[in-house]
Amino acid sequence: MLAISNVTRKDYLKKPGLHRTMAGDGAATIAASLFGAPPNTTYSEVTGAVMLTKAFNPKIMTYAAVTAIVLAFVGKLGAMLLTIPLPVMGGIMILLFGSIATVGLNTLIRNQVDLHDSRNLAIVGVTLVFGIGGMAFGIGDFSLQGISLCGVVAIVLNLVLPRQMGENHIVDSAQMEEEKH
Repeated sequence: MLAISNVTRKDYLKKPGLHRTMAGDGAATIAASLFGAPPNTTYSEVTGAVMLTKAFNPKIMTYAAVTAIVLAFVGKLGAMLLTIPLPVMGGIMILLFGSIATVGLNTLIRNQVDLHDSRNLAIVGVTLVFGIGGMAFGIGDFSLQGISLCGVVAIVLNLVLPRQMGENHIVDSAQMEEEKH
């Protein structure tokens, strides 16, 4: 929600609101499960697509969603998509998911997260490597991978790593004067 808000320059936490978005995700997951599909959410992919196309109009997203639903039920249309060469799809995925990572980093920058701080650098670095590297952890039938694993890792590292990791920070003279007073 924050990433798509940053990209579109609108506050979606206020309108439509987190509660409505979560209800929409719940309804979509219920509908998907009626057809045997897994739980779903599309924030990262939508954020990347919106960022690349600059198509901020919700009507466009509605048309895209309806098209995706039609493609899911019409096998011949889905088969047509399978004719796109794998290198082309790979290039699209690199661009899409690279833009998603960029939106995440831009969110950190806008919120003035100090990436010179060892703690913050460790959290962001480990999380990115786990996500980009395709890390997966599993026990029996339970498996964590992708965005779910990255989320858990980031939260755990944020809770476990000490606030001050003992590194001397580069401080400009204005900050030093401010700290004296």
